[in-house]
Amino acid sequence: MRAPYRADPVTRRVVLVGGHESGHGRALGGLEPEAVAPGRELSGVLATPTPVAVVPMTLGRDPDMLRDAARTLAWARRGRRGGELLLTDPLCEISDLVSLLLAAARRTAAKGRAALLVAPAASAEADAELFRVARLVRDGADMVEVALLGGEPDLAEGVDRCLRLGAESVAVLPAAFVRPPIPADPRIVDGGPLLGPAAMVRLVRERVAAAEDRFARYGEDGITAVLIARDHDHQEGADHNAG
Repeated sequence: MRAPYRADPVTRRVVLVGGHESGHGRALGGLEPEAVAPGRELSGVLATPTPVAVVPMTLGRDPDMLRDAARTLAWARRGRRGGELLLTDPLCEISDLVSLLLAAARRTAAKGRAALLVAPAASAEADAELFRVARLVRDGADMVEVALLGGEPDLAEGVDRCLRLGAESVAVLPAAFVRPPIPADPRIVDGGPLLGPAAMVRLVRERVAAAEDRFARYGEDGITAVLIARDHDHQEGADHNAG
């Protein structure tokens, strides 16, 4: 049996993987670690012999991307020493997204101002999750609505709905890494980004350090745990449908 890999933070390559929340990694291009989409792009990165830590860049609304990354890593780790490939915890969870949006809504709050949460359209489940998040953000603004880039309601429809419901102005809050275009209207306020580059880099470093520590302590690379959770979720769904 090959000896497990002993982590060296200097030589480990850090790669960000992004799904619909980041335009499949394109909205993360300004960060120091490279960003790729799950699937073929991630597979290409993992084809080199360099030890890699993969950071799922999600704000909590893309569990499919996390599972896809885990499957790709599981395939790539065959024949490699344990610990050469690590999957970190996601950058954020849904509770973090709610907290960030609440803070942004309160920061941009004004009398008669609505908060419009905007993110790229995705799956029906992910879009529904954004509407659920909006309900949890209502404490931070007089009115909270949702718009989907490339979906319905789109940004223009979301702004129009806010104004028709009586809002005097609208704060556009990105609920993803993709920054929405801000209409040239004095009633529209740019409320983003939720996380600046420095904050994201800090979180990435924390996730990588935690993954290194987890492997050093328990020999867990983060990959198997995600796959086990996926299989458990699928089994629960099958049992529910059968019942």
